[in-house]
Amino acid sequence: MVHFNRRKALALMGAATAATGLAAPAIAQNRKITVGALRFTSHSGSFIAVEREYFKQAGLDVELKFFQAAPPMATAIASGDVDYAVTAMSGGLVSLADKGAIKIIGGGLSEEEGIDGQKILASDAAFQAGLTSPAMLDGKTFGMSSAGSSFHYMGSKIAAAEGVSLSFKPLQKVGAIIGALKSGQIDAWSIVPHIAKPLAGSGAVHIIGDVADYLPGYQVTTVFTSAKNAADERGMTSDFLSAFSNGVADYNATMIDKAGGDEGVAEMVDLIHKYVYTDRPREKAAPSIINGTMRLNEGAALNMASLQDQLNWYQAEDLVGADITIDTVVDSSYVKTLS
Repeated sequence: MVHFNRRKALALMGAATAATGLAAPAIAQNRKITVGALRFTSHSGSFIAVEREYFKQAGLDVELKFFQAAPPMATAIASGDVDYAVTAMSGGLVSLADKGAIKIIGGGLSEEEGIDGQKILASDAAFQAGLTSPAMLDGKTFGMSSAGSSFHYMGSKIAAAEGVSLSFKPLQKVGAIIGALKSGQIDAWSIVPHIAKPLAGSGAVHIIGDVADYLPGYQVTTVFTSAKNAADERGMTSDFLSAFSNGVADYNATMIDKAGGDEGVAEMVDLIHKYVYTDRPREKAAPSIINGTMRLNEGAALNMASLQDQLNWYQAEDLVGADITIDTVVDSSYVKTLS
């Protein structure tokens, strides 16, 4: 991919616009946009694109807006409070897509073979009582933010694979789920490693399995926007995805491939710590940030087979309409798709 600096882009803008008939790119408009995120390392593509000015170089004046769970972000996109966001596909997101409000336009994070991914956790009380593997989940209580959330999907798929029955408890926010797990109010949960590993290290919970063993290639998070942005603001949307993907590439090169060595990792940890574990001193936050490293989707590529499986599950659970197709939910014209 070729990247132009601001001067070159401005020089070429007039000719490109005349040749294609498209709207002027965002770099000429200095568009102010709001990007939704969670304070997870898996959202580092957005953080890096802000800090290293990839958004700014694309002519986008970005404000980050933080949420405590995935479903509210879909509502914020639909209402226009947020322009772009990275979050899990959920029943609420699918329903809003069916109403013509939002579209998935790219991938954020996927489970990948060889990369330590999301963990299945048990409370200490449940672990001591025999919940030492996912096969022992029968009759146990599994935490989720809300019905139709990614936690609901993961728990159900794990239970189906093991032939067990789970009881789901909606707790709305990640912090509330963590509190319930640590206190034994719920028995189990699944979450990204930068949260799972420190919890397990404290002894309050125990890791009993890996999500990837049940959902290989799982498209954990997606990049999405309003249907209007996807259809009518193609220049701005492409600029956003390009800048976001630059942030993703930096993260993968530094944290997964170790291209900058230990010094590069330390610098990246400093950057991410501005957004993740901000209530902890750097020396205590760093191990969690490093241990939570998962490869982000290069170029915001999308695993369409995983998204189709998620849609099928939502429909089988009667959480969304049976006639909704994947094309209703996803605009696959912006990025490379995987199947």
